[in-house]
Amino acid sequence: MSSAENGKQPDSVSSVLKVFGILQALGEERDHSITELAQRVMMSKSTVYRFLQTMKTLGYVTQEGESEKYSLTLKLFELGAKALQNVDLIRSADLQMRELSRLTRETVHLGALEEESIVYIHKIDSLYNLRMYSRIGRRNPLYSTAIGKVLLAWRDREETEEILRQVEFRRSTPNTLMSADALLAALDEVKAQGYGEDNEEQEEGLRCLAVPVFDRFGVVIAGLSLSFPTIRFSEEARQDYVEMLQRAARTISSEMGFHAYPF
Repeated sequence: MSSAENGKQPDSVSSVLKVFGILQALGEERDHSITELAQRVMMSKSTVYRFLQTMKTLGYVTQEGESEKYSLTLKLFELGAKALQNVDLIRSADLQMRELSRLTRETVHLGALEEESIVYIHKIDSLYNLRMYSRIGRRNPLYSTAIGKVLLAWRDREETEEILRQVEFRRSTPNTLMSADALLAALDEVKAQGYGEDNEEQEEGLRCLAVPVFDRFGVVIAGLSLSFPTIRFSEEARQDYVEMLQRAARTISSEMGFHAYPF
């Protein structure tokens, strides 16, 4: 008989409930001993200790010296702040993205860095029947996307190199950049010209242009892009597209508190 059938929680669900029970107890009062936590969450001391050590390793809990007192770190706050930042960012970007869609009729994306990939956090679909397939929440590589390039180009080189050490380069098309050295050289050009480009590097028949979006500290937090099937991409109109993207990204960055957009 399964756990669901006999009314018991599966072990994985039970473990998640225990973890959040401990986190909630630590959040309600700064310092707790293992004994106090065990009584509060109604678990054995050995179970509480095991979970605390894992949370400590992950950076969510700190132990005061050699004592048994445990408390939360700011890592959960950082996660919450990122979520709130994305909500504000999407709200600010939506109007500008809809205007870009109206002007170009093409697919507009907003993407952010997530570990060694980009993740699409907002999207306005193309008004044409022939369009790029994508969805909010989808991941794509940093090295073969216009958004990925702008997310890296405006970061400190040491930070970029550290990120790229986690990346496994895989060829998607004949144009895909296949090494960190090749990408780093391309990033210098991206920063100098003020925009990134995917020239059929992620998907054959697809071109993308992207520009950076900055937070109030001048840190790049997103890339804003236009995607075109190659049959609709016009080299003559490239600069017009770039200027439209930069105008939109400048407005979004300003609403995020950054008033010195570089282009």
